[in-house]
Amino acid sequence: MRALIAGAGVSGPMTAYWLAKHGWDVVVIERAEQLRLGGQNIDITDAAREVVRMMGIEDTIRAHHTGEKGVAFVDAEGRVTARFPVEEKGSLTREIEILRGDLVKIIVDANPESVEYRYGRSIDALGRRDDGVTVTFDDGATEDFDVVIAADGMNSRTRELVIGPDARPRDYLGCWSSYFTLPRREGDDDWWRWYTSANGIVAFLRPDNEGTMRSSVNFLSDDDHPPHMSLDEKRKRLQDRLRGSGWECDRIADDLEGVDDIYLGPLHQIKADRWSDGRCVLAGDAAHCPTPYTGMGTTLAIIGAYVLAGELATHDRPEDAFAAYERRFRDFAETNQKLPPGVPDIAYAQSEMKRRLINLGAKVAASSPVQSVASFFDGGKRSEQVTFDLPDYGGRKAA
Repeated sequence: MRALIAGAGVSGPMTAYWLAKHGWDVVVIERAEQLRLGGQNIDITDAAREVVRMMGIEDTIRAHHTGEKGVAFVDAEGRVTARFPVEEKGSLTREIEILRGDLVKIIVDANPESVEYRYGRSIDALGRRDDGVTVTFDDGATEDFDVVIAADGMNSRTRELVIGPDARPRDYLGCWSSYFTLPRREGDDDWWRWYTSANGIVAFLRPDNEGTMRSSVNFLSDDDHPPHMSLDEKRKRLQDRLRGSGWECDRIADDLEGVDDIYLGPLHQIKADRWSDGRCVLAGDAAHCPTPYTGMGTTLAIIGAYVLAGELATHDRPEDAFAAYERRFRDFAETNQKLPPGVPDIAYAQSEMKRRLINLGAKVAASSPVQSVASFFDGGKRSEQVTFDLPDYGGRKAA
């Protein structure tokens, strides 16, 4: 059997790994001209830890820990109002914190040599047949595969080709998020510093293991489908939001002048009515993006890839495998898309009074035995426990 996977993020290479272990021939295509190794801190929880352990890459992942000590809420003057060390309940920093690019590289390096990667390629059309799919690529070439897997993220361009234009899977959360890398300055430390401004901005500075800082700027917006923005347009939009907002916002705005890895856009949860059609299927964020507010995107991508590959390996008909994959995994994915009450609005302040209340709430939570109430974004360490029971598809110890 031969599979085409669109997308070389976390989900695509992870699915490729397990399909290859089950004896499939796999081709992975990526729209970018090379592996995209940028991105922010991500974590691995629940049964995803067992998956990477079975692959033999857990120690390598741990060796790439960002060194983040925990979360520190700061005020406009930079004073720490509350700390949540990594070992405490309520901390948004988890035991396994790794840069997205590092994790992608580790997974790709773990792939068997039989997995073929093609960069600068995308899918233009899918011709479905009873016994396979004829794929037309962006350069006009065609090729036949037994299955096609769209694993190209929240903003997947392949999703509509797989499930059609009427599935309407996007659920806009009313806010934008950005991610980029900044120079490390004197005074930067190994804490995730979280700042809430009085004008609707939430800004982060987080340490990495490369001598730089990872920043994120988030804000509420009614604009859920913006036109394409150039790098300069993204930079200016962020700088206009940041200037005069207190804390390190002016520093972030200044340092953006030399940044070329800016991601900026609206946040959507993906809630597709169905994940497959015929021999084509969605995986990872293309199927069930939970957004960073849940802290579960990477975990869902890893577990879902394992399940999808396993079902394909244990069913004669791909259509039956896709149905089994969805039955087994959809409830878990949807459960982990649920946001805590008030999120994301509770994290944003559009007045000085609300900004003070947010910092006060964090301070109270940090000093309380019930520290988990401070977890605005992902419910604290709710996912440190293993709640998904991994099926045994046979030969899963092959790594």
